[in-house]
Amino acid sequence: MPSRQKQLLFSTCGLSSLCCALAAAVATGLPFWVSGTVLCRTGAELVNASGAELDKFLGGLSYGLFSGERVKQCGLGGRPSRFSFFPQLQASVPVALHVTTVFFCGLEVIFSSLSSVFFFFNAFGRPYEALHSPRGLYLWTLVSCAASCLVMVLFSSEVKLHRLSDRISNFNEDVFTFQTYSENYDRCFWLFLLIFFLQALNILLTRLAGIQFPFRKGKPTEGSGAIDLMY
Repeated sequence: MPSRQKQLLFSTCGLSSLCCALAAAVATGLPFWVSGTVLCRTGAELVNASGAELDKFLGGLSYGLFSGERVKQCGLGGRPSRFSFFPQLQASVPVALHVTTVFFCGLEVIFSSLSSVFFFFNAFGRPYEALHSPRGLYLWTLVSCAASCLVMVLFSSEVKLHRLSDRISNFNEDVFTFQTYSENYDRCFWLFLLIFFLQALNILLTRLAGIQFPFRKGKPTEGSGAIDLMY
């Protein structure tokens, strides 16, 4: 492939990786990973509410990896309050799983930044051997792709398997019992899905630039002179 086309492809991949790094950094800090509604079950059962009456007992919930906001509504108006995971909810959430999710978010930012730097370096400079070579771009991009996938898997398991929304809703609540009525993944979660597809596209563009996949077995070399002499 002509060098100008390689420069264009590598520059596109570098810009895409840079956008991935910035998007991952912003999404990690924003409280827009899950949004939903919370039912005050105790109040609803007391008055035997059903249908449209349930609206008086439905509050809101929105949170991210570090903080969030909840609105408790038990028939007498909403009570908004903000919370943070550390240190407030530290004893109520699966800390190991939550910290691991944040860790992979950090890895995504780091390796997306690295892949961006090396894409631009391979586009306009002379790449070094080993990890700095064009084939090394596969490594940085694959790690970024895997990190974004793990973030989604880990956070989804925390929300669904460990019922994170219920834990948050009932934190420091002694009188009323709250239950998740509806919940949806918000924009920050879907940003990591977009990052995953962009990094997968970078792998495809790197292959289109003529760079062989590093783990692909090469063609067997023809017999050397010493071996030929044996026959």
